[in-house]
Amino acid sequence: MLRRICSLILLFSFGVAAAVDTSVSVPMKATRVGTHSYYIQGLAGAASADNQGFMSNAGFVVTRKGVVVFDTLGTPPLAGKMLGIIRKITKQPVRIVIVSHYHADHYYGVQVFKEQGAEIWAHRNAEGQTRTENAALRLAQRKEVLFPWVNESTKLTEPDRFLEGDTDFELGGVHFNIRHVGPAHSDEDLAMLVREDRVLYAGDLVFKGRVPFVGEADSKAWLKSLDKLIALKPRVMVPGHGAASTMPLKDLTLTRDYLMFIRNEMAKAVDELIPFDEAYARTDWTRYQDLPAFEEANRPNAYNTYLLMEQEKLK
Repeated sequence: MLRRICSLILLFSFGVAAAVDTSVSVPMKATRVGTHSYYIQGLAGAASADNQGFMSNAGFVVTRKGVVVFDTLGTPPLAGKMLGIIRKITKQPVRIVIVSHYHADHYYGVQVFKEQGAEIWAHRNAEGQTRTENAALRLAQRKEVLFPWVNESTKLTEPDRFLEGDTDFELGGVHFNIRHVGPAHSDEDLAMLVREDRVLYAGDLVFKGRVPFVGEADSKAWLKSLDKLIALKPRVMVPGHGAASTMPLKDLTLTRDYLMFIRNEMAKAVDELIPFDEAYARTDWTRYQDLPAFEEANRPNAYNTYLLMEQEKLK
């Protein structure tokens, strides 16, 4: 009798688990920004159950011999919805996926495209990123915050090909310039220019209309990388978050100015031996405090920059 009761409990539990709905209800659409180039814009703010993790951008480029995808959104179900949108535009298969960097909101959808036969490309500095302690902690956090869209079936997928630096290639008559622009937001940052369209997919080097997530980034190198993007002279720039820009030089300003401001304020505090908490409280954040992601990102950004300024002072 006890064995039968246990079996019934297991069957009931399996039925409940199998019935979990992982479908995505947030609206998603592709916006055309060039003859071949499209992008999908995530919602503002940090990843949450309300936005189902849809808070970053992704792009794709349609050629006569296949599709190149740039980033894959923050959950497998979001990537599945993106794939459905691509298939409404073209029957060409997805050949290549470029991962701008291995942060959860940009690569958790990789497994969906990998299962469709796409080859996954990333910079060499991304090697082993899925096996770090930080990656495991982030996955556990995402399972808690974004369940059921991130769950036990979510795989942290390694690249198939590692790029050693800048890489140019052609597919179906369309020419692509991949540029390594790290270490900046991450060590492995990649940006992609579609030459015929002059469309630049910039990844998280540019956050349009919101506070960037600095993390442990080298903000000094990040500022140099922004200059490298400017040198590509794009007509349209698709940032990692926010709307595409038809005025790239103007819209690079927010990210650049924020990084310069936070570096200058924390550098002054370090020079004057002011403890971080006091320095943070003294700083006038008025210009940025109403931007999306300020509450979630600004204090960690300031703290990590404070530590960076201490390191730079010792050099």
